[in-house]
Amino acid sequence: MLSSVNGLNNTLADNHYPGRGVLWCRTGDGETLGGYFLTGRSPASKDRALQRTPEGTLLVAPSESSAHDHLRHYVAARQSGQWLVFGNGEQVATVADRLGSGELPALALGGLDYEPDPPIFTPRLTVVADGRVGGRAWFGAARRSRGGRTATNRLTLEVSGLEPGEGVLMTTYRSDGSEITTGDPLTEVSITAGNRSGLLDELWASLPAQLRIAAAIFSPGGLAEADVRQAAPAQS
Repeated sequence: MLSSVNGLNNTLADNHYPGRGVLWCRTGDGETLGGYFLTGRSPASKDRALQRTPEGTLLVAPSESSAHDHLRHYVAARQSGQWLVFGNGEQVATVADRLGSGELPALALGGLDYEPDPPIFTPRLTVVADGRVGGRAWFGAARRSRGGRTATNRLTLEVSGLEPGEGVLMTTYRSDGSEITTGDPLTEVSITAGNRSGLLDELWASLPAQLRIAAAIFSPGGLAEADVRQAAPAQS
């Protein structure tokens, strides 16, 4: 396990509003897994759930289909041949289609833009995991400059060779409790979970309780068997 980086729990506990996040890690039993989570503050953000299609695709969907919003509701995880793709917006479907057409991950993650939601301009975060080569994944982040530029900063990170207890995390936001900014480009974290179910417990417990919406843990080629946890519906 990494000793020079913060644990997942401490990393998220220090972030009062992580927004949406992607995680790629290896648990104590050696399994390499992806994770996705949603937190939210507004009623519209909280009125969402992770739904599974018959094909196993995970959707972030509203409780009322007529309330569709392309920034809040999207394909969150999809299998495309050998590739597992997951992330925080409509770009997941775009990247999966590109991979299905034969593009390699670094190219499939190219040309994406941050979300058009001023004033924060939420980053678009995407992970492509290789189902044939265990532990290999590419992170893509499309971010707006913190200066005056409107052009998109695009980061592509290849991760491989994770040891048990190691992980990489990206979140859309970072907050100290008063100000919200876009999240760090990436954070290396340590994982205490010994297995898949323990990882879902660890991730869920690390999220701010009052902001939790949903979280899921899955493996390349095993998206149909994803473990999903949802917050209880708000009492009216």
